[in-house]
Amino acid sequence: MRPCLPSPASMSTSNQGKVYRLIADYKGARARWLPPNYSDFAVEQGGVGNGTVFGYKLKVGNRERAYRLAVSEPKRGSILTEKDTGSTLTNTWTVTAQGNSSRVTLRTEWQGHGGVGGFFERLFAPRALKRVYDDELARLAAHATE
Repeated sequence: MRPCLPSPASMSTSNQGKVYRLIADYKGARARWLPPNYSDFAVEQGGVGNGTVFGYKLKVGNRERAYRLAVSEPKRGSILTEKDTGSTLTNTWTVTAQGNSSRVTLRTEWQGHGGVGGFFERLFAPRALKRVYDDELARLAAHATE
């Protein structure tokens, strides 16, 4: 099975520290800037950064799937990962300084299914997720400038 790798979604916004804090704050800020594709967002453990465990349902097209993710911070302040506990899905948030602003990139990867179903998953899922992530990052940027 080949990994599914949507093109990373990215945007530029306010300073690196502020936007990273908004991404890492699952208990307070995160639910306020998620698009309507996400539902049932809940924090199970922790709430800020490393060690947080949270879940949500994500609807893309006609499909909805529940996720339960564990957060780690390989490089605190600039890289945060969310690994689904029930699949191979991993979201990686990267925040890098660009002068007085920052660039935020969200990259998701997972092992796709095999066969014909996997072919269609690799064909359609990355594009559908990119639209959701572009909306998510636009909402994050708007929230970061408040």
